[in-house]
Amino acid sequence: MAEVKIESGILKIVELDIQDPKVVKILEEYPPNRWCEITRRAVKIGLGYLQGGAQD
Repeated sequence: MAEVKIESGILKIVELDIQDPKVVKILEEYPPNRWCEITRRAVKIGLGYLQGGAQD
C-alpha cells in the first residue's frame, strides 16, 4: 500500500505499486528517464477527472 501525504500543497506518493500490464506496456514505450514525469502527469490528469466526485 502506498503512503500518500499532502505537505505544503504538494502531493507525495511513496512506494506506489500499480499492477496493470496495460499500464506497464504503455510506460515501457518511453525511455526510463521520462517515467517519473509521465506518471506524475497521469496522476494529475486522473485526479482532475475525480474533481467534485467526493460528494457523490
